[in-house]
Amino acid sequence: MIYLDHAAATPVDKRVLTTMEPYFLDDFFNPSAAYLPAKKVAADYEAAKATIAHAIGAKASDLVITAGATEANNLAFTAISTDFTLEFGGFRSAAARGLARSPRGDGRERRDPESSVNSVLYLETEHDSVRSVAQRYGGQTIKVLKNGLIDLADLKNKITDETELISVSLVNNEIGVVQPLAEIASLIRNIKLDRFKRGVKRELLLHSDASQALNLLDIKVARLGIDLLTLNAAKIYGPKGVGALYVSHEAKLQPMTVGGGQENGLRSGTENVPGVIGFAKAVEIASEHLNGNRKKYAAWRKILLNKLENYELINKKHALDNFIVLCYNGIDAERLIYLLEEKGVYVATGAACAASKGRKSHVLKALGLDDSQIAGSLRLSLGETNTEEQMRDAAKIINNAVSSEYKRVKKS
Repeated sequence: MIYLDHAAATPVDKRVLTTMEPYFLDDFFNPSAAYLPAKKVAADYEAAKATIAHAIGAKASDLVITAGATEANNLAFTAISTDFTLEFGGFRSAAARGLARSPRGDGRERRDPESSVNSVLYLETEHDSVRSVAQRYGGQTIKVLKNGLIDLADLKNKITDETELISVSLVNNEIGVVQPLAEIASLIRNIKLDRFKRGVKRELLLHSDASQALNLLDIKVARLGIDLLTLNAAKIYGPKGVGALYVSHEAKLQPMTVGGGQENGLRSGTENVPGVIGFAKAVEIASEHLNGNRKKYAAWRKILLNKLENYELINKKHALDNFIVLCYNGIDAERLIYLLEEKGVYVATGAACAASKGRKSHVLKALGLDDSQIAGSLRLSLGETNTEEQMRDAAKIINNAVSSEYKRVKKS
C-alpha cells in the first residue's frame, strides 16, 4: 500500500499507542474521584495538557480538551455575543423571550444569531466544520486570491463595528496553503485600537484551525497573535476523537455541554485520559522532528513532481511540502482514485468529508478553477507511512493510470 492521504487521517504512532495503553488497563480511574490512584491519573492528565499547551506557547489552563477539531471549532464560535443553547443541538431564537443577559456574568446582551450583522467573517476556503457553524451565525466569507492566500483588502473592507470573530485556518486542509496569520492579527490589532479610540466596546477575536499544522510548523500563539486556536490529535499520528481549543483571556466562551464542570466548565464529561495522554505524546514527537519532517517532505515532493507527467500543479506556492494538488483536465478524478486503489495507491479528490458526499471542492472553486479542472483534481498528502522509493513507484502508477484514462476518454 502507498498511502498518500495523510491530510485525511494518520495512523497512531506505535510510541503513542504504548503511552496510552496503561490508561485503558491499569490506570483507568476517573480523574474526578477522591482516592489516591484517581488523583495520580488526574495529575497525569494535567501534565499531558501542559505538554500540548507548551508546544504552542501556552499554559494547560488555556486549553479546553474536545472530541476533535470539529467540536473545537464549534466551541470557538460561542465567543460571539449570541444567545446559544443546546436545544436539539442548535440555536433557540431569543426573539420569543427577548434579549437575555449573558450567563457568564459579563453583562453583555445575548443576541439572536438571525439578527446578527457581520458578526462573523470566515475565509471562503475553510473546512466545513468552520463554514457550517459560521453560516449559522450569518457569517460572511472573506475572499482568497488565486494562489489561495487571504485577500487582505477584502477582509479589511468587510470588518465593521459589529464584527466579533474572524476565522482563518493556518493551513488549508485541501491545498496546504499557509495563511499569514501574524499579518492578519496585526490588521485586527489596528482596528481594535481604532474602535477603542471611538468608544466601540465590542470585542474582535481571531480564531484559527491549525489541525494540519502542528507536526510541520512551529506554532506559538503569541507570535501568531490569535485568540482561539484549534488543534487535532488525529492529524499528527495521535488518536482520533481528541482535539483541543486554545482560549486566550480575551475570549469568553459558552459551554455547549453541561454537567460535571470539567475543563473549567466549558466541556463537561469524564476526561478522555488515554486520548489526551496519546495526544501529548504525539505533540512531543512532532515537536522533536519539525525541521526534519519539512526537509524530508520537500525532498519527496520534488522527486514525485519530477517523475509525474501531464499534470498542472495547483498549489505552486505558499503550501506545506506534504500537500500536492494535481489537475488532470478532462479526466474524472473520482474514477482515477478507484483505478489507483486497485494498484494499491490511495489518494483523494479533496477533503474526505466533502468527497464522501459527492460535492465539488469549494476550495478549488474559490481559486478560480472551472468545473472540468475541479473534476480532474487529485490531492496527495505525504506522511510518515511513506518512503522515498514509494514516491517513484507512486509516480509510475499514477502516470500509467492517467495515460490509460486519457486514451479511454479520447476513444469515447
